[in-house]
Amino acid sequence: MTGPEPSGGRFSADEMMTVAAARALQGHTACFVGIGLPSVAANLARRTGNPGLVLVYESGTIGARPTRPPLSIGDGELAETADTVVSVPEMFNYWLQPGRIDVGFLGAAQIDEFANINTTVVGDSYREPKVRLPGAGGAPEIAASCREVFVVLRHGPRAFVPRVDFRTSVGHGDGPGSRERLGLRGRGPVLVITDLGILSPDPRTCALTLTHLHEGVTVEQARAATGWDLAVSPGLGRTAPPSTVELAELRALLGEDS
Repeated sequence: MTGPEPSGGRFSADEMMTVAAARALQGHTACFVGIGLPSVAANLARRTGNPGLVLVYESGTIGARPTRPPLSIGDGELAETADTVVSVPEMFNYWLQPGRIDVGFLGAAQIDEFANINTTVVGDSYREPKVRLPGAGGAPEIAASCREVFVVLRHGPRAFVPRVDFRTSVGHGDGPGSRERLGLRGRGPVLVITDLGILSPDPRTCALTLTHLHEGVTVEQARAATGWDLAVSPGLGRTAPPSTVELAELRALLGEDS
C-alpha cells in the first residue's frame, strides 16, 4: 500500500497502524466511527488525506470535528463540533440500517479467520467469563449495515483466534454465503489493519489473508501472532512508512510532542 513521501524518522508500530488505517479512508465520504483506535485513525484521516470525510458517531453526531480523540460516544466535544445531532433511533433507523454510511470503522478484542468480532466476553462461559468486555454497543448494526467495514486492532495470538469466544458482530460468519443467508446488507469487513500489516478476506474463501506487511515485519512474525494458519497473498506488498506530515498530525491529535 503506497503513501506519501516517508518521514525518514522513527515511528512506533502503533503509529504505523494508525496511519495505515487513516489512509484506508481516502476516497470515502462518511465513516461510522467506533471509540478508541478507530476514532484516532478516522480523525487523522480527516486531518490528512480526506479533509471532507464526515465522521458519524452512534450517539447521533454527524460531521463531528473533535480536536482530540473522544473519550466515549457521549463526549461533549462531538456534539459541540458536529454539523448536526440527531436522536439515536434516527441514527440507526434512517442513516445506518438503510445503508447510507460508506464505511464502519470498528475495533475488537478478538477476531477470527472469517473476521467475526468479539467485544463481549473472553472465556467459555458467558455468565462466568474470564474477562467481561464493554459489550456490543452499536457494533453489530455497524457490521451488518455499513457498505463495508474496516477493523483496526493490535496483532497477537490472544486477539487473532481460530474462533471468537463470543460472536458480537458478524464478519463473514462461517465462510462464503453466511452474510447473504443472514440477510445482512453490507459487504462486511474488507480490511483488517494491525500493527504488523493489513489483511483482507479472500474473494473465494472469505478467510482473512495477509496482503501487506509494515516496515521491518516478516511473514513469520505475522503467522506467529495469528491463531490459525494465516494465508499470505502471492502479491504481498509493503506498507509505505508514515510521512512527516502524517506523524506530526497524529502526534498533535494525541497531544504528544513531534
